[in-house]
Amino acid sequence: MLINWIKEAEKYKDEMIRDLDGLIRIPSLRNKEEASEGAPFGKGPRKALDYVLDLAEKNGFETKDVDGYAGVISYGEGEESVGVLGHLDIVPIGEGWTKEPLALTEENGYLFGRGVLDDKGPAMAGFYALKMLKDNQVNLNKKIMLILGCDEESGMECMDYYKDHGEIPACGFVPDADFPATYGEKGGLHVLLKGKANTKIISMEAGTRPNIVIGKAEIEMPYFNEKIKEQFEFYLKSNQLEGYAKMKGDHVCLHIDGVFSHAAEPYYGVNAALHLLNFVGIAYDDAFARNTYEMLCDWQGKPLGIQQFGAYMGFLTMNTGVISLKEDGECVITIDIRYPNDADVDKIMSSFEHACKERQYDLQPVMESDSKPLFVDPNSTLVTSLMNVYRQYSGDEFSPAKTIGGGTYARKFENFVAFGPEFPNSEKTTNAFVGGPHQRDEGVKIEDLLKAVAIYAAALESLAK
Repeated sequence: MLINWIKEAEKYKDEMIRDLDGLIRIPSLRNKEEASEGAPFGKGPRKALDYVLDLAEKNGFETKDVDGYAGVISYGEGEESVGVLGHLDIVPIGEGWTKEPLALTEENGYLFGRGVLDDKGPAMAGFYALKMLKDNQVNLNKKIMLILGCDEESGMECMDYYKDHGEIPACGFVPDADFPATYGEKGGLHVLLKGKANTKIISMEAGTRPNIVIGKAEIEMPYFNEKIKEQFEFYLKSNQLEGYAKMKGDHVCLHIDGVFSHAAEPYYGVNAALHLLNFVGIAYDDAFARNTYEMLCDWQGKPLGIQQFGAYMGFLTMNTGVISLKEDGECVITIDIRYPNDADVDKIMSSFEHACKERQYDLQPVMESDSKPLFVDPNSTLVTSLMNVYRQYSGDEFSPAKTIGGGTYARKFENFVAFGPEFPNSEKTTNAFVGGPHQRDEGVKIEDLLKAVAIYAAALESLAK
């Protein structure tokens, strides 16, 4: 008998919200100082992993703890396996929340909380899809493995470890992006600008992660007078920014509020740190600040000559995510670049070197890391199967399979793609601000999350038969 997974998911609504609330309440941020055996990313990620593994065992699932790097929840048997890859860690809370970030707030048909969309909510959707298959005793020919990592937001070290120590599914999907199926992900390149800066800036510490647009920033300068005060007020007003100056002895700290955003979509954010450098470069006639801003101000990287529009993946994007400038002049700037699969990383690095040399810039570019692009044939059995299920349950016959700038666990495995949970044509039904991944008031529509559960159940049934 065919099961209507939409109606089935509705039966689990209250239970799923309750379990998700417990998970959201765990501050599962990576903390290197708390790392220990069995908890390589600190106490928070370890507690979140324990929570979901305990939940799975109470529901009769087989579980495995992969040394605190990841956990596996399994259902069914078979020589082949299908995987669902989610993550339990979160980015820093950030500022400006109007809801409690470490609790699940239900309001006007929406759920709010840090991780509700990225990726605790989708991971819980994957779990409940598995639970519905089990509760309905659906016969499968393949084993399904829900693999939950603990370090996706800080480099995916968890999946590197898992690949060396765990069972690898033959195919599967990652509920950590958008619907429909996402068959391609841009490459992820981290470039450091390192060295000793010759600058009037006393110090600057801005940004928490390379994959977040710097939404708030401060810079300490040696002096402040009436002329600079007027220039600062004019700069804020002319750029529609909020900010202030506060004295620190004889020095001044200039503060600007920008807009946080995911580094995959830097055009939705406003980089407060770059605005400060722009102002300092002009008002204090500081060549270092001016050169830094001029090279890094454009999200496409045009001043560096790295702009590109890929045939499948669209624009290369660039985000200045972390700036650390000490009082002795030692400086490290971390830049997050998402590049299409037809880009050349060597050429990108050469362009950085040329731009720095041309400006006689104080810092030198260094490649910190490079995660190669993901590309799965959009006509493959995996992609077409997921697209068929999506169309059946969403009624969306228009939206094509796509590529994204974000990086998910899919790039760590062969024959995996990202799949939901955000819908392309979801209509907003609340007047409240609903933040996306890495933003304040991160939220998801309950109806959409339940629909995602249904789609995941149907997709797993299709792939595992």
